[in-house]
Amino acid sequence: MIKKTTCAFVAGAVMALTGQAALADGHGEITVGYFLEWPMPFLAAKASGAYDEALGMKVNWVSFETGTAMSAAMASGDVQISVSQGVPPFVVATSGGQDIQIVDVAVSYSENDNCVVAASLEIDKDSAGELAGKKVAVPLGTAAHYGFLRQMDHFGVDLASLQIVDMAPPEGAAALSQGAVDFACGWGGGLARMREYGNILLTGAEKQELGILVFDVTSAPASYIAESGDVVAKFAAVTAAANAEWKANQSDEMLAVIAEQSGMDLEAARASISGFEFPSVEEQLSEAWLGGNAATFMKGVADVFVESGSIDKALDSYEDAVNIGPLSAAGGS
Repeated sequence: MIKKTTCAFVAGAVMALTGQAALADGHGEITVGYFLEWPMPFLAAKASGAYDEALGMKVNWVSFETGTAMSAAMASGDVQISVSQGVPPFVVATSGGQDIQIVDVAVSYSENDNCVVAASLEIDKDSAGELAGKKVAVPLGTAAHYGFLRQMDHFGVDLASLQIVDMAPPEGAAALSQGAVDFACGWGGGLARMREYGNILLTGAEKQELGILVFDVTSAPASYIAESGDVVAKFAAVTAAANAEWKANQSDEMLAVIAEQSGMDLEAARASISGFEFPSVEEQLSEAWLGGNAATFMKGVADVFVESGSIDKALDSYEDAVNIGPLSAAGGS
């Protein structure tokens, strides 16, 4: 099904990219969701106006604290594209019937999403069973939530014994610092602040060995992609160019812009982005990512959420939730 969608899409998108089709949106502007304290190369393109120039329209940017909020904004029509939405909140939305699709892999970051245990508890991976009965801050329905579930399963900690509080990473970090929770899970700047008050249980490499992948995607409503595929393809192309520029040079000048746009100081941004990987268009289209594994991985995420009682049911397949048409057009495939 993915291949059929791609073939039909590329034919139209390539025409659009060569100027043979008008902008499908017709309103002269779109709104894009993103995260603050999440330094990525696309922010340099945001600052330079590269997206506005390539799309031929005004791009409005609105920041969110969670991927679940992004899903709600896309459902309401307030946001047309979301950058760096976590796979778990994407899966939660699609499993619930929301018709959104992945258009690219925004970032892979196994080291930049984790759970932190209060230092005073002196609990590490060898004594993680002692977390039973504790209070934890978790942004429900997010990548951090999925990682939390998988880690608790790995350590044999009964979820029913935990007091789980739904908190975005910044609030979770504050709660941990005040002793209001025993451990907290999150990403980005929130995770960095959490680590000032405690320790992680598993490293990124250790999580990957357990099959706990952590990556974000660029997503959009399927209806918007169908109607404005050329816009989405151009957006993906600008993002890919920014990623390539960062991978090639990683200049201090570019980092300074990224830091400013993400609301972070230079060294904090440098520390965060050092744990990020930005797959090339070719890599994203391969079997390892959007060409096959992403849909399989999403099914696994959904099944974990069903088992934990976080969602009612999973889809039989998540292949239709991946649309590689825009990225293929952006990469000239």
